Amino acid sequence: MTSPAPDHDSSASGPDAESGSEPASGSASGSGAGAESGFGSGAGSGSGSESESAESGYADRVFRSGGGIVGGGVLLAIVLWIGVDALVRGTGRTPWLALAGMLCAVPLIVAFSLRPAVFAGADRLRIRNPFRTIVLPWGSVTDIRASYSCEAFTRDSGKFQLWAVPVSLRQRKRAARQQTRRAGDDPHGRTSVHADVTDSQSRMATADRTTADLRDLAERSASRATAQGDPVVRWAYEVIAPAAAGFVVLLVLLLVG
Repeated sequence: MTSPAPDHDSSASGPDAESGSEPASGSASGSGAGAESGFGSGAGSGSGSESESAESGYADRVFRSGGGIVGGGVLLAIVLWIGVDALVRGTGRTPWLALAGMLCAVPLIVAFSLRPAVFAGADRLRIRNPFRTIVLPWGSVTDIRASYSCEAFTRDSGKFQLWAVPVSLRQRKRAARQQTRRAGDDPHGRTSVHADVTDSQSRMATADRTTADLRDLAERSASRATAQGDPVVRWAYEVIAPAAAGFVVLLVLLLVG
């Protein structure tokens, strides 16, 4: 997967998206904290997210992996093309094997490519990973770090990985080379006097910029009365159940045959 692209409403500021990342639409009211219906008040329903944004004047920022979305779409197209062809033209047990295979593969592809997202709201951080959704009130977050993966740490010694914010070592090396080049003096005096030498954001890898923005938001929002509470974790049974069912049916068909 490639670097995450922030999704936000025009009223919210977020890190700049690099090439290869495409923002999704409707993050403030549609794909923000209330994007998952039925999660409960801890995660924020659709109406709760709208009222929260209206009261705080802050629209949720949504971070996704553009490369993951593109790759997942290509894999889904291939699996569906092969599966549908086997259903239509297959004979004997082939259609049943194709159906069970699609039932197992499609949820897993969606889980690891299209599902991951990070929703940064005024009061909480919502992490949507392949098999879990984690809601962290900012008051419970102690740190957000990016080493080989981006992780959020809580006061109860919890650690949660942000799948939608992959760390690219190649981007880090490129950013380090840019910092090295810009650290030297300009021997020809071509550097503009209006250049912002304190702008470190443009010389950081995307994952590091995202981590810095989330850490800054956590520090600023941790003292809010509405940002207090304990972490809430919900398993994504809508992904786990069909994938497990498809795997069981596929295994039975292979063993019986």
